Amino acid sequence: MDVDVVLGDARDQVMSESYAALERSHPVHYEAFGEETTRRCLASLFELVVAGIHDRELASIVRYSEKVATERFEAGFDIGEVQTAYNALEEAMWRHLIQVVPQAELAEAIGLLSTVLGAGKDALARTYVSLASQRHVPSLDLSALFEGTVS
Repeated sequence: MDVDVVLGDARDQVMSESYAALERSHPVHYEAFGEETTRRCLASLFELVVAGIHDRELASIVRYSEKVATERFEAGFDIGEVQTAYNALEEAMWRHLIQVVPQAELAEAIGLLSTVLGAGKDALARTYVSLASQRHVPSLDLSALFEGTVS
């Protein structure tokens, strides 16, 4: 079964589910973007995931995720907001695959999806953390984790 085709055929359903999930988390900056722009962002990510699965290629989603991280960082987004958007799309795509793909082919389908989205999420996090390390960002302040530790 062609995973990219299965997901492409479910595009509208996946987009609706992922937007609804993101909206439920009330991400301040995405709410400020508005529904149309937020849906367009999710759709861009969706298209790159499907293309990455089809082409067995990760460079496009990595470049896109680095660009998103830079843009969202500069716009003041918390990394959690952006990760929530990626996760909302991933969960909707997983749900659809689990419903449609035969059990015998599910591990490969989920593996392909996870590989492509994982590369994107990794690039997103690495880029965001790199940018944040150049200035203090409260959402990435890890000092509390180390308070009271013994040397």
